[in-house]
Amino acid sequence: MSRLVLVDAHSVLYRSFFAFIRNPLRNSRGMNTSGIFGFANTLRKVLRELKPDYCAVVFDAPGRTFRDELYSEYKAQRPKVPAELIHSVPYAKALVQAWGVKIFEIPGYEADDVIGT
Repeated sequence: MSRLVLVDAHSVLYRSFFAFIRNPLRNSRGMNTSGIFGFANTLRKVLRELKPDYCAVVFDAPGRTFRDELYSEYKAQRPKVPAELIHSVPYAKALVQAWGVKIFEIPGYEADDVIGT
C-alpha cells in the first residue's frame, strides 16, 4: 500500500520558530533562522523515517481566507505572526523545492483546510 504524507508548513514553521524563542538561531546577517532550521529537520526526518511514496508540503496562502469572509472576527484575538517568521516562508519553499517535494498553496485557504479536504 502506498504512503502519503501531507505537511502543514505554517504549523511546523510556527512551532519551530517558537521552540527557540528565548535563544533564536541567527545567520551571519542576523536573520532569525529558527523556523527554517526546525522545518528542515522535521521534513528531513519525515522523508527519512516515513519514506513516503507521495509527499506534499502545504502552505497557508497569503491574504484573507474564506473563513475571514464568513466571520470577520476569525482569529481576530490572536497575536500577529512575527515578521521574522513570515520572512522565513520563501526559504522554506525553496528548501521544499530543492528536495523535490510538491508544494500546494491555494488562495483563500489555510494549509489545514487544504489538507483536510
